Amino acid sequence: MENRKELMNAFLANEEGERVIGGFWHHFVSFHNHYGWEDSSIMRTVVAEQKKYIDEAKPDFIKIMSDGFFGHPSLCKSTITTLEQLKEVQSVGENHPWIQAQVDYVKEICAHAGKDVYKYYNIFSPLQYIRLRFEEYDEDFTKFTRLFKEDPQSMIMVAKRIAEDTKALVKRLFTETDVDGIYYSVQCVQDKSFTEEVHKERVQPLDLEVLNEILKYTDNVLLHICGYGKYTNHLEWYKDYPVKAFNWAIYSENISLAEGKKILNNKPVFGGFDNAEGSLLYTGTREEIKKEIYRILDESGTKGVGLGADCTIREDIDLERLQWIKDISAEYAKEKK
Repeated sequence: MENRKELMNAFLANEEGERVIGGFWHHFVSFHNHYGWEDSSIMRTVVAEQKKYIDEAKPDFIKIMSDGFFGHPSLCKSTITTLEQLKEVQSVGENHPWIQAQVDYVKEICAHAGKDVYKYYNIFSPLQYIRLRFEEYDEDFTKFTRLFKEDPQSMIMVAKRIAEDTKALVKRLFTETDVDGIYYSVQCVQDKSFTEEVHKERVQPLDLEVLNEILKYTDNVLLHICGYGKYTNHLEWYKDYPVKAFNWAIYSENISLAEGKKILNNKPVFGGFDNAEGSLLYTGTREEIKKEIYRILDESGTKGVGLGADCTIREDIDLERLQWIKDISAEYAKEKK
């Protein structure tokens, strides 16, 4: 059996491994249930399905999904529509059940996965917790940018309160579980008025506040620059973030792995497949997927390069397809020796 940690170590060191790594994952419950950590039936499903995926897919590294924990408790007390309501959001403290439940969950999944594979827990930047609640749960796709533009300081104040709890979670994860790293999700504010200068003034410090806390325990951080559909990002704004590797939505950004690697200071990168329904990942024959993998790797090389998707893949994907990607990557490596 392949040594998954050795494969990942080569990738993280920007070196050539026996083959390129593959990183794919999917959600285990519906969008609204991403906020259901207090519902025992939802969390039983998440735990059982996460373990099943680990056992059946045998991923090169494990992204422990945070399904159920998307919603910061103070942010979720009621539907926020005004700045005054937003300002009422407070830190909940390191011993809050929302944090304790995540520690217990990560501990259980790490124990199940074992020590022969790297395990990363999914954490959002402070602003992402706010945006996701407004857009994914409330289904209001203008509220986040509207409130941020109306009163930037209030949004930043609330994000800092959420950051305090996120940092407390990070501390407890690395002192109480066997997690190896963090999969850290960020996004540009989807408004043209948020220029690079505004991003560096209002967004980057919040991203880095949590990231710098993670770095107290590990530098093993994978940065997901979250894009999908019309949600796009400026990769160059993230090039100096102190992380090990980058993933972004190649099909939304129209930036290939090879191009992105150059933009991101030649650090390790992974991706390459569209995660949209009906795309090659789900419908292509083995030969078509092989042709695409060879194209990607011929263009990007194999040093510090991994295969993955723009974001989460469909939960009903045939896992044999993910095995194809590993097998084809191994074939490619043998042919190029």
